[in-house]
Amino acid sequence: MIRKGLIFAAILTLLSLQSLLAQRPIPQRPPTGGFGQPAPRQGRELVEQEDQEDEGRRPLLDDSTRQVYGPKTTLYFYEKDLKRNRLQLYEQDTLLRNFHNYDPVAKQGWRYQDLGNIGTAAKPVFYEIPELLGLSSGFHAYDIYFRDPAKRRYYDTKSPFTEMAAFFGGGNRNMLDVAFARNVTPRWNLGFDFNTQRVRKTLNPVQRDDNMAEQNAYSFHTNYRSENGNYWLLGSFSRMRHEVAEIGGIIPPEVDSTSLYFTYEDAKVWLLNSRARDLRQDYHIYHEYKLGNGLQVYHTLDRKNQNVVFESALNSSDSLFFNKARLNNQQDTTRNKNDFAEWRNELGVKGSYKGFYYNAFSRFRNGRMESPFFPDRKETFNELYIGGELIGQLSEKWSISADGEYLIPGAFRLHGIFKSPWLELEYTKALYKPTSVQQIYYGNHYQWDNNFDNTGVDQIKGRVIVDFDKFSLRPNLTLNRVNNYVFFNEERQATQSSGEAFMLMPGLKASLQVGKKFRFDAEVVFTEITGAGADNFRIPKLFGNTRFYFDSPMFDENVYVQLGIDVRYRSSYFAEAYNPSFQQFHLQNTFNVYAYPVADLFLDFRINRTRVLFKYNHLNSGFMAQEGYFVTPDYTGYKSFLDIGISWYLFD
Repeated sequence: MIRKGLIFAAILTLLSLQSLLAQRPIPQRPPTGGFGQPAPRQGRELVEQEDQEDEGRRPLLDDSTRQVYGPKTTLYFYEKDLKRNRLQLYEQDTLLRNFHNYDPVAKQGWRYQDLGNIGTAAKPVFYEIPELLGLSSGFHAYDIYFRDPAKRRYYDTKSPFTEMAAFFGGGNRNMLDVAFARNVTPRWNLGFDFNTQRVRKTLNPVQRDDNMAEQNAYSFHTNYRSENGNYWLLGSFSRMRHEVAEIGGIIPPEVDSTSLYFTYEDAKVWLLNSRARDLRQDYHIYHEYKLGNGLQVYHTLDRKNQNVVFESALNSSDSLFFNKARLNNQQDTTRNKNDFAEWRNELGVKGSYKGFYYNAFSRFRNGRMESPFFPDRKETFNELYIGGELIGQLSEKWSISADGEYLIPGAFRLHGIFKSPWLELEYTKALYKPTSVQQIYYGNHYQWDNNFDNTGVDQIKGRVIVDFDKFSLRPNLTLNRVNNYVFFNEERQATQSSGEAFMLMPGLKASLQVGKKFRFDAEVVFTEITGAGADNFRIPKLFGNTRFYFDSPMFDENVYVQLGIDVRYRSSYFAEAYNPSFQQFHLQNTFNVYAYPVADLFLDFRINRTRVLFKYNHLNSGFMAQEGYFVTPDYTGYKSFLDIGISWYLFD
């Protein structure tokens, strides 16, 4: 009855708001720096405005001589833009679009498959080409929760800036994010971030604080520019400790007749005494120096470390989940430990010539994967890369770019992009290494030592841009050809495909203005996979997200409101299962994750610089033929509950 009342109230509210506010004009929003992104400023503004200041900050004044600080005086930029000599400064984001999707998987448009809760292992739904050609650890299950220092924001502030956000999810699924930055001098900024998660189990919690995921993460960052602007320095340090109480999924009813799938808190799960931990530390420095007109040198230094541990008490019922093999410890405990560390140095030259940006570099990586159970305890590697990039800005809306890198020997990437006002094309050809965990692994339940070939991929992407006053369309197409793909098979062993896979992926993004106060957004992707290696990829044939919502200011434009319904959908498919002992998803052919639309009701509003969200998850629960839905074999999705969140800025 509560859900029926919510649905009726939502529909009634949408209709009433349309009639009540039909005469109120919507102010035009400022141009943005992309879909839902804050407006950028050109980098030269930073130099011009700071050249007019002395070592102390001049206060910003309005007509009444009050100090005025806000989103327009606290700007940020990205390293990639500085490196490419097209620095853009962005204002703080106060938009409401997608604000209710606060948790990491929802924020990514539900393009990840997780285990049905915040902080759990997750993998992309669609195939992605790795960013790194060389050897990586392969333990990527918690990548989505780690903030990469190379992709972070760097600030230029006119006053001390603090951003605070708290998310109180139903069932005690809580997140807290705090960020602080301030300029020490007009050209030197310091800051830090702190992020934490305390996420209670949605399946079989035994007490109030029986958390499934606990995270403590923090980072420090700084950026400095010399007085003449010839030298820039960006630096950061990030640390994340992410712990998960693994449950192994719900015990299938065919194994235990007393076990049921949609009892949530009363569910019977496989694991009660097993934990996984992913500890990461990352030091990152980028600096550049201008030698003369059109010529600069730069250097990037990274020190990365990832420590992955899985522990399980085998003298308990947890032992029933695992296979009978005890390969390292014949006693009562599994303790799988892997430690991956690397140094990365990149030295290059870059500059601009007749409207073209150019870059040439060499990069050296060295590191090791270590485990107490490896035959030699430690596996080391050394990698040397050479590469470059060329970008031509033909006009404000027309550009071409090409970049490539070669890992000596045997791995490479060639990449090109063409952009115009109505068409974008992208091509990638790459040959990349399998991960370390795919090549060698010595756990207590599974072991292998492989010598796989590199994986090859050709990818073509195209997007047509069609914009009108009331609606916009983005038809798109992705074509992939993948050979020598490495994956984890039905026996949970790393293996390499002997055949190619071809992916045809047409899609469409659309946005429609309905009247003056309503909007409709939609995204749909269709995937068809053929070839001898097609069965090694588990992707739903149909993937879609839609949103219908009211969007307008209210109360004399003192409050901005978005109220609507999100619906997401994946067609039936044999989704990959998850094995916590080595933290990898693997193929399975027995559990069909059936098609099920999930509807969420949301209310987002902003008062001044404070944003608030209310989100009722799984609004359609109880209205479907099935009792609920699955996200991964033996892991159910959310039941119905209410999430609340708030975000606010302080500028002094």
